[in-house]
Amino acid sequence: MTSPPAGPPVDLRSDTVTRPDARMREAMARAEVGDDVLDGDPTMRALEEEIARLLGTEDALWVPSGSMGNLIALCVHLERGDRFLAPDRAHILDHEVGTAAWLAGGMPRALPWTAGPGAPSPSDITRAVAHGGPYFALRDRLLCLENTHNAAGGTVTAPREHRRLTDAAHDAGLLVHLDGARLWNAAVALGVPPADLAEGADSVQVCLSKGLGAPVGSVLAGGTEFVREARRVRKMLGGGVRQGGILAAAGLVALERVERLAEDHDHARLLAAGLAERGWETTTPQTNIVMLPVDDPRHTVAVLAARGVLTVPTDAGVRMITHCDVSRHDVLRAVESFPPPGARPAGRRP
Repeated sequence: MTSPPAGPPVDLRSDTVTRPDARMREAMARAEVGDDVLDGDPTMRALEEEIARLLGTEDALWVPSGSMGNLIALCVHLERGDRFLAPDRAHILDHEVGTAAWLAGGMPRALPWTAGPGAPSPSDITRAVAHGGPYFALRDRLLCLENTHNAAGGTVTAPREHRRLTDAAHDAGLLVHLDGARLWNAAVALGVPPADLAEGADSVQVCLSKGLGAPVGSVLAGGTEFVREARRVRKMLGGGVRQGGILAAAGLVALERVERLAEDHDHARLLAAGLAERGWETTTPQTNIVMLPVDDPRHTVAVLAARGVLTVPTDAGVRMITHCDVSRHDVLRAVESFPPPGARPAGRRP
């Protein structure tokens, strides 16, 4: 077996593995702070107001994680036993340890990808909503969208398609929550303002620790009354913060780096193209996620780790994500670490 190239491992497991740089750490150290639970933290408030401006919403609320932001939205929008719709394999369905059912009391229904990878169609929404029925029938209350769609390979939903989905949901009597953990990537890939991708949603969650380099934090945005109730639910879930400006300062610096996500997208395309040249099946990524279909994902991940490339297994294969701590040189080194077609540990999927 060929020896792995010299150097530290190339960590492609996620864009959450980044570490705050010196400028971000300095901003955190110098942040003006207050007790956000009692009378507010000025830096935290500055971040929330900036996110609300960028998304075109009335208000916003910092939360420790995107999963908590999504959960709070479900808790506010749903009553126990209500059903919510989401694209198949959405993060809110498969990767948030069942809190949608356990804590929010929601009954999930997955929508098929009839409009492309990760994307349902407006007609899917219309057909899925139960109209009328006896008192013991399920009550449909909410549509949850995801942009970009992680499990589909970081696919984006453009503004026109997004509005068709939100309009269909509202026409069917549903509220809409947008899981925009990587909405910044979608905005950069499409060359549109983030607000264009949030229009029509009743609530939006965006992440600061994916791709933008902040060590922790997401923001949940929406109308004034929604955010007021969301703040209450955040406290119920143990998410109240005291001198949170130290963390919010990192988020403000992160927002200055949205445009550099284009570099991550370039690196993802470079990675996919390099793997294709070596005989691996890949598709051109839309953002910073590269999906590699293989027969035995866990074995493939183990072999790659031994060769100095850290990846993540999924039910569809191996996932790799480029980020600000992965350079072009790292990407090329990662490509060189993959075994050639005749020696790879797992074959192509048919």
